[in-house]
Amino acid sequence: MFEEIMGEPWVQVALPYWPYLAGVAVVFLVIVALKRLFRKRTTFVILDGSNVMYWHNGTPKLKTVRLAVDEAITKGYVPVVWFDANVGYLVSDKYMGPGRLANELGLSAKQVLVSPRGTPADPLILQMAKFDNIRIITNDRYRDWEDDFEILRQQDLLVRGHWSRGRVHLKGLPALG
Repeated sequence: MFEEIMGEPWVQVALPYWPYLAGVAVVFLVIVALKRLFRKRTTFVILDGSNVMYWHNGTPKLKTVRLAVDEAITKGYVPVVWFDANVGYLVSDKYMGPGRLANELGLSAKQVLVSPRGTPADPLILQMAKFDNIRIITNDRYRDWEDDFEILRQQDLLVRGHWSRGRVHLKGLPALG
């Protein structure tokens, strides 16, 4: 019936174009594969901002977090910073949301997260780390959460740091090449 309507079978009409279409498909697949191969992989690192902000003399300061963020960026990581809800009251006597904190840290508001009031940031940090095996910059050992998060058994999950001579030093966070 199709032959009667079109006059020729559709296979005979399309057959001469198959090599061309197959060649285009192969080129497309090679381009996609090369883009994926050479695409720079984004490697995130989580900063426990509520812990890091105490590294300089035990006093909460966003400057300390900013320096840790800068160090992580210098090493090639994309930082995501988590804070407990009370962070603003500790550093400025008023609530500070992700937008204002992001401005202080030189980050996008998407990179700064504040836990809801009454919820500690720790389990949220650990859940994010577990989701994509992301390292955490903190001096907290998260002992209260060991039973709930097996990821804490990984040797290189937690990156320790300290303040010294006006800088933040991160121990065990290699520079990405």
